[in-house]
Amino acid sequence: MINSYQDKTVLIVEDEPKIAQILVDFLSLDGFRTQVLHDGKDAVDTVKNGAVDFVILDLMLPYKDGLTICKEVRQFSTVPILMLTARVEEIDRLIGLEIGADDYICKPFSAREIVARVKTILRRVAHNQSPTDEQEIIYKHISVNVERFKCYVNQQEVELTPVEFRLLNTFLLRPGVVHSRDSLMQVCYVDDRIVSARTIDSHIKNLRAKLVLMGQAPDLLQSIYGVGYKLE
Repeated sequence: MINSYQDKTVLIVEDEPKIAQILVDFLSLDGFRTQVLHDGKDAVDTVKNGAVDFVILDLMLPYKDGLTICKEVRQFSTVPILMLTARVEEIDRLIGLEIGADDYICKPFSAREIVARVKTILRRVAHNQSPTDEQEIIYKHISVNVERFKCYVNQQEVELTPVEFRLLNTFLLRPGVVHSRDSLMQVCYVDDRIVSARTIDSHIKNLRAKLVLMGQAPDLLQSIYGVGYKLE
C-alpha cells in the first residue's frame, strides 16, 4: 500500500539536533519527506523557494525567532505551521497574538503526537481545498472565499489568522444563530485540545477589531451573556 503522505515535505526548524532528528525519524515512518534547519536565518526563504507542505517551527531560534518567521511567512503563504515552545508561559501569548500559526505544542512532547497533529492539520487543509468547498460566502459587505482562504470586507482584503478565518466562516454560514464557546472551540481546534473560554474571547476580540477597522459595525459580532456569540 502506497503511503498517502509520501509526497508531502515537512520543514523542521529546530535548533536542538536531537529533537530535530527524532521528528525526522517519526515523520519518515509515515512516509513524509523532511528538511531540517537548525536556525531561523533561512527559514522564510526556504518556504518561499521550496516545495514545502508543512512547517514545524520552534519558537526560540538563533538569528530569527519563530514568531517573526511565522508572521513573515504569512505575508505570502498559507502553508500549515505547527509552533513548538519550551516555555509554558508562552502558550497564551501564542494563542492571543495574530501570528497565523495553525497549532502549537509545548515541550517536552511525544513525537507520535506531533505526527498526529501534522496529519490532522493536513487533512483539514485537504478538506478545505476539496471541490465541495469551492464556494464564496457573502453576508452584507463581507465575503469569504473558502478555497482560497481569503476574506474581503467592502471589497478590501482582510488578513485573518487560520483560527479567525474558521470562526468567521462558522458565523457566516449561520447568521443570527448563537454559537456557544464550546462549539466554537471545536471549530477552532479539531484535535480536541482543551482550551479556555478566554482563548475564544481573545480570538473574537481580534476578529471583531479587524472587521470594525474595515468599516463594519461594532455590534456585528454580538456577545450573548453566559452563552456565546452570534453574527447579527
